[in-house]
Amino acid sequence: MGPPDSPAVVGKQVGGRLYVHRLAQALLAEPLAGIAAAALAACPAAAAGANVLKLDEAGRTVSALNYPDFFAVAFPELREAWRIDLSNGRVSYRNYADSLNPPILHRKELLLPPDHPDGSRFAALTAQAEALGLFGESRSIGFREAWAARIAGAGYRIDDHALLPLGNAVEPVFAADAEGLIERHRTALSRSALSAPMQTLVRHGLLVPERNCFDYGCGRGDDLRCLQDSGYTVSGWDPHYAPDGERKPADFVNLGFVINVIEDFDERVAALRGAFALAGTLLVVSVMLYGSTPPPGRPFRDGYRTQRNTFQKYFTQSELKDFVENVLDTEAIPVGPGIVYVFADKAAEQRFLFSRQRGRPRVARSRLRFVERVPRAERAPRLRRSRLQQRIEAHAELVAALWRSCLELGREPLPDEFPQSAEVCAAFGSWRRALRIVFAINDRSAFTQAQAQRRDDLMVFLALRLFGRRKPYRQLDPGIQRDIKAHFGDYARAQGLALQALEESARPASLDRASQAASEQGLGYYRPSDSLQLHVSLVARLPALLRIYVGCGAVLHGDLEGVDLVKIHLRSGKLSLLKFDDFRGKALPLMIERIKLKLRSQDIDYFYYGAESVPPPPLYYKSRYLNEECPGFAEQLAFDEALGDLALFDPESYGPSQGGFERMLAERRLEVRDFALCPARTIPDLDDSCGPHFTYRDFVECGETWQRTRVANLPVAAESYNALHALATRLLAPVVDYFGMIRLTYGFAGPALTRHIASRIAPALDQHAAHELKRGGLPVCSRLGAAVDFIVDDEDMIEVAKWIANELPFDRMYVYGPDRPLHLSYGPEHSRQVTVMRPGAKGLYPRTMTREAFRSFEPKNLR
Repeated sequence: MGPPDSPAVVGKQVGGRLYVHRLAQALLAEPLAGIAAAALAACPAAAAGANVLKLDEAGRTVSALNYPDFFAVAFPELREAWRIDLSNGRVSYRNYADSLNPPILHRKELLLPPDHPDGSRFAALTAQAEALGLFGESRSIGFREAWAARIAGAGYRIDDHALLPLGNAVEPVFAADAEGLIERHRTALSRSALSAPMQTLVRHGLLVPERNCFDYGCGRGDDLRCLQDSGYTVSGWDPHYAPDGERKPADFVNLGFVINVIEDFDERVAALRGAFALAGTLLVVSVMLYGSTPPPGRPFRDGYRTQRNTFQKYFTQSELKDFVENVLDTEAIPVGPGIVYVFADKAAEQRFLFSRQRGRPRVARSRLRFVERVPRAERAPRLRRSRLQQRIEAHAELVAALWRSCLELGREPLPDEFPQSAEVCAAFGSWRRALRIVFAINDRSAFTQAQAQRRDDLMVFLALRLFGRRKPYRQLDPGIQRDIKAHFGDYARAQGLALQALEESARPASLDRASQAASEQGLGYYRPSDSLQLHVSLVARLPALLRIYVGCGAVLHGDLEGVDLVKIHLRSGKLSLLKFDDFRGKALPLMIERIKLKLRSQDIDYFYYGAESVPPPPLYYKSRYLNEECPGFAEQLAFDEALGDLALFDPESYGPSQGGFERMLAERRLEVRDFALCPARTIPDLDDSCGPHFTYRDFVECGETWQRTRVANLPVAAESYNALHALATRLLAPVVDYFGMIRLTYGFAGPALTRHIASRIAPALDQHAAHELKRGGLPVCSRLGAAVDFIVDDEDMIEVAKWIANELPFDRMYVYGPDRPLHLSYGPEHSRQVTVMRPGAKGLYPRTMTREAFRSFEPKNLR
């Protein structure tokens, strides 16, 4: 820390640039203070109109920015910008007044003096945005529209310098104390898409056009309009916006973000009970959940009162479940953060819960096949085989549908479970006869696998039902009753086995064995005795024991919607749910959220990434968590294999940060494009490392001619720098490691340098021009690559050349003598051609030989 009178550290650093408010300009240290003063002196308009400066010390440029609502608006919009380049005196200006999507400013507190009175208020807003994960994928949030969509997508809105949750409304009432009006209707905002609870009904296939839905507290009615436009039967009521709407029974009732805005506890209970009384099948209840930072507003009753005189009661997931169950005396099923289902129709509840636990079928749908011979015991009586065969062929589609039903249920269906049962009986005489025929002509092993799958599904379903209120057998859905009887014999035995499975899922050794078995089937990345991590789409294919374990997390958290990876911790009783910015679209997606479910303590921790202090970590080797059936797997696997070939870091580690990885690639002249590691397209600094022993300057400012002339000899093409890097790493680095440091005598030679070289050069052949182009656009040397001449002091260069010929993948090597430099190139041909330059009457002449012949070459042969 500097002395008390030293300039304070102010400003927001973004890359190599510093943002600072004009109020803090006096606190800048040199040379930035001088750069800022000089820029404003050079542009009086900027000095008069700008209130924020963006300083680039390296480039000596200053952007003077005008945010007219800097103090009044949470994320102010840029109105004007002046760019002053002190190196050439140029000034450019841009006006954003008419822009439909202007740049905006975040983290205002960092730009101000540390003691500014508004600093703490701005910092609180930043902390809230960080807690909501709004700064993830920062490339897309610097403009108004993307930022507004990010906030709305998180379920929040901007209110002064606070982010408030979106929700539906309930009519305003007077508070019991003397603090004035609680204006509940002000929490209702317009939406451009379905609300989260309504989306769950559609996603689970519950809300269909032939079933009706009622929105209890519909606010401005955006959900109603959206669903009505799509052909759904919906209606709603709201005490403020739709007071004339009839509160009437419906199959599905939505109580979306209502109870959390009611400050009176008794009224909150009445609203919940009133909504449930209208539900024929299901009530959806949603509320706002606590974040990791204190909610905005001040404490009021059991919630918070905001600056706009609205009320918010925040819940935890478990508090919501307990509140609903205590009020309604029935089970509440979490289906998402802050969303629970309460079924009035218990048979529908069982069907829903069972459907959530259905695993993916392990067998492909069998095609109808015919056998050469129908076993005698299975033949239909009094029908010759030929007539039976003809009947089967005539009703092939019906027979195939019946077989699919058998595979779907994992048992023989009853007639009322097959819509075409009457047709089946008419075609084959009886239901039992038709089943005998279907089993006779199809692969019985496929049915055996389907039986095992269905039994596992039931086991998972029953095990997870042990967390709720146990249903008597008579209250189960009739289809589930039949499943239990067919697969377990009776309900008591099924429950006993389910309890054993649930207890088994808590044993690390059992989880470990199941995880190893899953990984052997290509289901996830297994770390012995530690974890199994896999894409969420593969969870349904896991062994029943692991599905029960993941299901326990779903009981606590809700559905896995929006989750990309699931990590099963095999020893600690935890389950992690990981979300990424673009999992399918990027080779190295960035983590934006991690949810840790502590199953033993029934607690949830949320971790958000994207803030400057918590950068989002990349996901390396993504193909580990997929399998060959996942979309894009082949491309991802190829990328991961190329990454592994680089050996940048231990593949068993978490890997470097995004910035660290990009630096590693830059050192190797590589970059990620789509799903490939490609040669870099940037121009490096001459003093950047070119391999482990040299810089680019060493190759560019190399040789007697350059030392004498000092001409500009810079490569223009990025590919030339890539070629020099490949030469330095693939050829020169091994030579240095084996023989010691080498001395470069001739390196890159652009047109300006070759014009000064008197004789004995062939730019079209020698590869010293790397990938540079002639005026006509063709390469100077069509063989591309790069070349260098070098010598190892105190070494016989013939022996050095022989070692290179045996060990390295060079393109061309010219040998001049034991004490003369070698010419060595690395290029796409990798021809490994050795040419010995022998003296003659008119100078040197080349003799090309095989590497085998060169092994026995003697220096005397040069004479």
